[in-house]
Amino acid sequence: MRAVTRRQVLLGSAAATLSALVGACAPRAVATPTPPAPTSAVTAETHPTESPPTPAPATTATATTATATAATATAATADAPTAPPPTAPPTSAAKEPSPTPLGAADMAVVRGADPAATGAVAAATERALAAIGGIERFVKPGYDVIIKPNICNANHGPEYASTTNPEVVAALVRMCLGAGAKRVRAMDYPFSGTAARAYVTSGIEEAVRAAGGEMEVMAPMAYVEADIPEGQDIKRWPFYQPILEADLVINVPIAKHHSLARLTLAGKNLLGVIDNRSAIHRNMGARIADLASHVRPQLTVMDAVRILMANGPTGGNLNDVKQIETVIAGADWVAVDAYATSLFGLRPEDVSYIAAAAERGLGTTDLDSMEVAELDLGGMAYIPRQHP
Repeated sequence: MRAVTRRQVLLGSAAATLSALVGACAPRAVATPTPPAPTSAVTAETHPTESPPTPAPATTATATTATATAATATAATADAPTAPPPTAPPTSAAKEPSPTPLGAADMAVVRGADPAATGAVAAATERALAAIGGIERFVKPGYDVIIKPNICNANHGPEYASTTNPEVVAALVRMCLGAGAKRVRAMDYPFSGTAARAYVTSGIEEAVRAAGGEMEVMAPMAYVEADIPEGQDIKRWPFYQPILEADLVINVPIAKHHSLARLTLAGKNLLGVIDNRSAIHRNMGARIADLASHVRPQLTVMDAVRILMANGPTGGNLNDVKQIETVIAGADWVAVDAYATSLFGLRPEDVSYIAAAAERGLGTTDLDSMEVAELDLGGMAYIPRQHP
């Protein structure tokens, strides 16, 4: 009689959890969130999330009226808010991820999320969550959930791999609502173009609303100064207050090249929850680690369905896009980022903010110390690891 290995037990649990997950996501009567005002009526101020290759002299950000039909994308750079934001009340922003359940993987890598195959990206996202313990591990009934994708620009659709795949985001919205979340919002602050236009161009607004979620334009007056207790280089910074108050923050970056940081992954995607982000590009590794020590998303889901290999962060040339049909999920964003560096032929120490975060103990880059489920969407078999 053959011995049952731990990995076989893990796969059996993953399959069982996936079955439960599918049942949980079956159609049910849920309250439909009131949609926000039409995007043509939204006024948004553009805040930079990522610097261009050659930083320009700092200028004062000006308000820009956004319409969904605007033809020209605009960007503003600001080294400081025009007025000091209010001080944040005490928050429990640094919420620790829940422990890995018995029989679940610490991180899941699912391949086969072919964007041309109907439902494949959503299925890969669901399978990744099932393998690490299910969405119920993170979402409890009544939770206020914020999903933070990368919607950095209003210039290109998802095929250019500069913004998060809409189907990954929509799958997470459906799963969260199916687990009993009372509210699920998606948001980002683009550095090129307005939020209203970027939400439409990226395809994320349509996907999120169809899944029952809300799109929120991050209002400038909602940023508050907050202390960073574990900060080393920066001790205080303006954060978007709803991010600090949410029951659960899900970080949903797209894996892509960045001209200054080498890669934009989960750590750098957190620049979308703060103000005065151009200043973070000075001593970037340490400062991103400082910010992450305060926000600490409890779940990270990496979109690597299409990845941008060059000319990031915005891209614009399909020749720079590589389709690898992969979704990565885990509670440890540092580990998720560490794995993602291998997709570009790099190592975790090649990206300053990953190395700094690991040194601070915010996560691990030692993937051999973790149980990593590497799965094929066509079956439940393990695939040999691709990381160095």
